[in-house]
Amino acid sequence: MNDAALLPTDAHKGETLRELRELVRLSWPITVAQLGMIAMSLVDTAILGHVSIEDLAGASIGRAIGFAAVTITMGIATGLEPLASQALGAGDPGRAWSGLLATTRACTLLWLPSVLVSLVVTLSLAPLGVEATVIDRARAFLIGQAPQMGLIGIFLANKVFLQAHGVTRPALWGSLVANVVNFVVCNVLVRGDDALIDVHLPPLGLPHLGALGAGLALSVATLVLALFVVVPARARKPRVDAPPIAAGLVWKLGTPVGMHMLAEYAVFTLIALLAGRLGARVVSAHQIAISLASFMYMGALGVGGATAVRVGLAVGRDRSPRRAGLLGIGVGAGFMSIGVVLFAVFPTFLVDLFTDDPDTIVLGAQLLRIAALFQLFDGVQVVAAGALRGAGDVRFPFVLNVTAYWVLGLPLALFLCFGLDLGARGLWWGVTLGLVFAAVTLASRFVVITRRRIVRV
Repeated sequence: MNDAALLPTDAHKGETLRELRELVRLSWPITVAQLGMIAMSLVDTAILGHVSIEDLAGASIGRAIGFAAVTITMGIATGLEPLASQALGAGDPGRAWSGLLATTRACTLLWLPSVLVSLVVTLSLAPLGVEATVIDRARAFLIGQAPQMGLIGIFLANKVFLQAHGVTRPALWGSLVANVVNFVVCNVLVRGDDALIDVHLPPLGLPHLGALGAGLALSVATLVLALFVVVPARARKPRVDAPPIAAGLVWKLGTPVGMHMLAEYAVFTLIALLAGRLGARVVSAHQIAISLASFMYMGALGVGGATAVRVGLAVGRDRSPRRAGLLGIGVGAGFMSIGVVLFAVFPTFLVDLFTDDPDTIVLGAQLLRIAALFQLFDGVQVVAAGALRGAGDVRFPFVLNVTAYWVLGLPLALFLCFGLDLGARGLWWGVTLGLVFAAVTLASRFVVITRRRIVRV
């Protein structure tokens, strides 16, 4: 065979390997940073789980409500991904900087409404049948978490801006330091003097703040995260001022992303509230299992962020982003296979790390086994969504998530939980259906839109 005939194939393989190396180089610090962020909730869960089932249940519901309340803010911040990466791919750093400023302003405007919405939602807990003591602790957690709801948008916007530049270490180091701060502050605020006595320090008369302390600790840790990314982001301000980005463009890109997140996270919030109807032990088992599943999800979310950047850069350079997107989806699925093994083989061991209650351990292990089945699909759907964001396709994932979770997943979850009396396991099986449908559809969408040239946003 003529050696020249091999050149196109060799060139294709070489380009694929180069793209894979760039994707992994960008992905791993983002992934570690994402895992570090969710590790803070694991620490809170472990500390509260060994102190009080009621505090753990209240903080679980409060965390779910608070997370859903800031999804629009998170979407606005994440919407900077296509804007910044495509601008940098086209050699226009000033536009990326203007996008950061406009995005930060938008996130700041959403802070107070997010706090108010989260507190108003707690009024629905009593009609849902949640115990009064759990409701009180959920509100206490949200009050402590209130500053975090403003800081998270600032952190994410600056983090996305740095990722578009290929700068990932500040968020990585910030997550590591924030975890240390969260561990210490959460221990002291949740357990009071008991935390000091455990390390042979004299008691200072510190009260046990329980769920309120966990919320306050999360706010302090998020402040640390924000400081680590804001300073290096400001150092990348271009010397020449660029035209300001219209606020409408930020909302146009970010709102569908936020609605896409809300469509998914609101279902998980509702699942947590419905679990609250089944008792403190059930909601505690749900919190432990969902925290572990979220830990793996955050790793895939990091790969999704890197994939969005690589796709956006390709679009900005007027190249096909298909290779970058498909490689990212493969890497995300590969990462989530770790969760498949851990949750299938060691579910009881993992849950036992977070609580001493035997009934909670048994149910938590059952839920983790279900999580093992949907891990691969969860990885595919979150990275495919990132690939679509990088291409500027932000509306389709929102519509898809509404269909996957609210039209398919939730009705099945309600039927299995209450109709067939499967309890929390029925809720999780319903969510699994939504994840499978979302994964297949989002990945297919990316393949379809990359058959043609992608226009910059």
